[in-house]
Amino acid sequence: MCDLPRSVMLFAAGFGTRMKPLTDDLPKPMIEVAGKPLVDHALSLTSAVAPQIIVANLHYKPEPLERHLTARGVQTVLETPDILDTGGGLRNALPALGPAPVFTLNTDAIWKGPNPLDMLQNAWEPARMDALLMCIPVANTHAYKGQGDFQINAQGQITRAPGLVYGGAQIIKTDRLVEIDKACFSLNELWNLMLTDTRVFGLCYPGQWCDVGHPGGISIAEALIDHSDV
Repeated sequence: MCDLPRSVMLFAAGFGTRMKPLTDDLPKPMIEVAGKPLVDHALSLTSAVAPQIIVANLHYKPEPLERHLTARGVQTVLETPDILDTGGGLRNALPALGPAPVFTLNTDAIWKGPNPLDMLQNAWEPARMDALLMCIPVANTHAYKGQGDFQINAQGQITRAPGLVYGGAQIIKTDRLVEIDKACFSLNELWNLMLTDTRVFGLCYPGQWCDVGHPGGISIAEALIDHSDV
């Protein structure tokens, strides 16, 4: 059972710099899209995988987000005095998450189509995978201006190259976090360790995805959402 993901990590600590001025007085996950906070759109995805625990890391203007999440049964981990980035934040939350592989989910995107966490769970093969990332073809993204992060080969393994955007949803093993000798670091450093052993895999998302990390993404995301689903 230790190879099955049982918990979800929500990344919610960031400063929301790209979302200013909306984040001058509010943490980004509390910015509303289609009538509810961004973080609630992320939370709605977790029901499909029935996690035993959901944990969110907090740092920037944490009080309203902590109240909101606690009322929804989410355990919060405050990063203080310094923010720890995604890799450091994940490692800092391990006492709450437990030793099994975890889902991690960014809270600044809207998914339109199949539930990405459900797809990841169904495709997870822990014997050959250390991480399984959900990626989106650039043509299926909205409010995104980059060229992508990865490509996926015929065996499902990921390499770094333009083409597919990492959408912020994955299953990842956490045991190699101890190999990184710093407090604040990106998940990219953990992926790099796993990529060396060709144990990072990817799925190509068949739906649409919107980056809501900046104000311009809000109206675009709302146009993707059916009001009956809100």
